[in-house]
Amino acid sequence: MSQPASSQSRNLAARMGRWSAQHRKIAIFGWLAFCIVAFAAGTLVGTTSLTAAKSGVRESGRMDRLLDKDFKSPAGERVIVQSKTLTAADPAFQAVLADVTKRLQAHSTVTNFETPAQDEGLISNDGHSALIDFEMTGDPDTAKDRVQPILDTTKAAQAAHPDFLIEEFGAASADKQLGKVFTDDLKKAGELSLPITLGILLLAFGALVAAGIPLLLGLTAVIATMGLLAFPSKVLPMDDSIGAVVLLIGLAVGVDYTMFYLKREREERAAGRSEEAALQAAAATSGRSVLISGITVMIAMAGMFLTGDPTFKGFGAATILVVAVAVLGSLTVLPATLAWLGDRVEKVHLPVVGRFRTRQGEGRFWSAILGPVLRYPVPAIVLSAGLLVGLCVIALQLKTVVPGADTYPQTLPAVKTFNKMQKAFPGGQNPAGVVIKAPNVRTPQMKEAIGQLSWRALASGVMMHPILTDVNKAGTVAVISIPFAGSGTDATSNSALRILRQDLLPNTIGLVSGVEDYGVTGDTAGSKDFNNQMSSRIPWVFGFVIGFAFLLLLITFRSIVIPIKAIVLNLLSVGAAYGVLVLVFQHGIGKGLLNFSYTGGVAAFIPMFLFVILFGLSMDYHVFILSRVRESYDSGSSTQEAIAHGVKVTAGVVTSAAIVMVFVFSIFGTLQILFLKQFGVGLAAAILIDATIVRAVLLPATMKLLGDWNWYLPSWLEWLPRLERQKMPEAPAVLTL
Repeated sequence: MSQPASSQSRNLAARMGRWSAQHRKIAIFGWLAFCIVAFAAGTLVGTTSLTAAKSGVRESGRMDRLLDKDFKSPAGERVIVQSKTLTAADPAFQAVLADVTKRLQAHSTVTNFETPAQDEGLISNDGHSALIDFEMTGDPDTAKDRVQPILDTTKAAQAAHPDFLIEEFGAASADKQLGKVFTDDLKKAGELSLPITLGILLLAFGALVAAGIPLLLGLTAVIATMGLLAFPSKVLPMDDSIGAVVLLIGLAVGVDYTMFYLKREREERAAGRSEEAALQAAAATSGRSVLISGITVMIAMAGMFLTGDPTFKGFGAATILVVAVAVLGSLTVLPATLAWLGDRVEKVHLPVVGRFRTRQGEGRFWSAILGPVLRYPVPAIVLSAGLLVGLCVIALQLKTVVPGADTYPQTLPAVKTFNKMQKAFPGGQNPAGVVIKAPNVRTPQMKEAIGQLSWRALASGVMMHPILTDVNKAGTVAVISIPFAGSGTDATSNSALRILRQDLLPNTIGLVSGVEDYGVTGDTAGSKDFNNQMSSRIPWVFGFVIGFAFLLLLITFRSIVIPIKAIVLNLLSVGAAYGVLVLVFQHGIGKGLLNFSYTGGVAAFIPMFLFVILFGLSMDYHVFILSRVRESYDSGSSTQEAIAHGVKVTAGVVTSAAIVMVFVFSIFGTLQILFLKQFGVGLAAAILIDATIVRAVLLPATMKLLGDWNWYLPSWLEWLPRLERQKMPEAPAVLTL
């Protein structure tokens, strides 16, 4: 029998849940139609990818876009010919160089050769190594798909001259190998994440049907989002890794929201309510929490728009979209599905899975933990906060870098060849690119300035041979490649960049009249510019995310203490995660287990990306727990009783949801690409810390210590709107055996 209208909750989540339950066929088939149409439409329209030329920021990004518009450079490749005994001056060495060049010239897709005979800078200082440079015709973006025949030719030359080392490296050949590794990594993560998620959900619910519902909601949300992304990608092109990000976030929030909803519905049924009443209670309470959590997560993700970085903007749009779709599904198709299934949601029960909770749904394990925490809140706060603050102090050592060859799997043939070239020609494989735009870059004045730039660069001691100049067909853009000393992102390379930008260029190219624009791009410049961009935007991003989260929680809980405490605890979680990243990826703790060797720093995009994701996901747990605490408090319980009950009945759900995310994110720690390892380890560590130390210890301990001050709202804020909070009626008495 339906409840009287006067007793029915009027909050938005409750109304959506009630409508969906009453129109279950429309809700279920409407959701399926939405997912299918969204995916089909997106496939038809096509998602626009963000190219490397348009992903940069500041000076290096400006130069990349200039080159993409006026001088789209062909894909460059180079072959190294090396002998342990002979030098490039020996006839036998020259004969091998000639043979390799002849073989390569047989390809119609190869052009613009530079050989040691034309440029002595292509011979190493010791004379035992020489380079043959060439370019591939056609679109450089598709060169990796056409480079294999050229690689086969290089391999055949190696077989014909076994006494020499003959290997190839370049943009196309490296992209081909690295692209395959990246694709294989993401495929592995996707294949492993689904069965692991299902396994953990089976343990959490003890029934196959109940376990399958969160996974299905998460997957359908991801499928719909992947289609819908085609539309914002026309304005905000998407990075190639966007699929992995959408899968991770979609599964995380989809599983979270469904577990919150489903666990509450099962809890109300166990308390003796009818199927309809239990579902309405879940919609009015957990559904409301899902809506608030989803808005908070989307606000956090929106902070990425303030970075000014094209990659982050795409990530922001994608993550907001997948969270919005997951929330929509949680408030519509989920209650409709539960209304359709009723108690059949417990079908295909697994008898071997124990129900580790009391008759009131309170987890026994966390009940045992919470008792001492509430009895001794001060020691609990000192110990747990001390550990997290210690990790935050370690996080101050965090160093960010743009991933280079030394962060890629060192067993890859392309990386091995790169290292050999780098040893023989330091800095030559990732040179700085000086870009000059003028009406005519072939004038005598410009040639003189370029000559001055070249010899001054060599005289600096941190720049070296070979310095090569290339000019577009129109003669309006010149690119001068200048190798830097150092690894590309270390202090030596950054010093070379500073000298080039601040001294050499202004006093050479900058003195030529008519120059429209000039600047430096390349790995070193891109890394420096990205770090500077993030440093300047961090206050804006943090301020935006924290400010809006504060306002939302302030209105939701009508307390000024709750949002302040939530923000402090979330920042502790994020800071502790940064500390773990420093310990693992800079101090090398556990690098043997995780199978990596580079400890020079953390990928530059990781800290900002982790902050917005972790802040949002942490708020999921915080809102869910505090909603139950406040619900109990509003029902007449004391603050201490409300804390104990709220944390105990939610701890199992939060733990189960966190375990899913920890295991899924941990998969990324096993992948080959280093920045994916860092991403996975950072997320897994933060979620684990947040769901255990923060939510099960720090949160209840601080609430116990503050007592009724938790609900303090200054009188001058009484004008804030009052959001309806459902007050649950007493459940009918049930006989417990």
